[in-house]
Amino acid sequence: MEELFIPTLHYFAMNNIFTGSMGAFRFRAAPVIVMATPKEVDYEKSSIQVEFWHGPYCYEKSTMEGERTFPLSSQGREDMIAWLEEHI
Repeated sequence: MEELFIPTLHYFAMNNIFTGSMGAFRFRAAPVIVMATPKEVDYEKSSIQVEFWHGPYCYEKSTMEGERTFPLSSQGREDMIAWLEEHI
């Protein structure tokens, strides 16, 4: 099976949303960023909210089949990938 592409933590720390797919499987990962200072992200308090669905339609036109929040950390990113791969 092909591996899901998930951006680096820095991508999410910059408050970027990521959407991806594999076949009919689709997902959206949106960061919830808490700033430690005006220029520094508090990684311990920040997280990534992930939702997934199956089908041909975009996020706004689809019914979500699952949702979970992961810490904004290396382990959280690995756990997010494993969780998404369970639902492909």
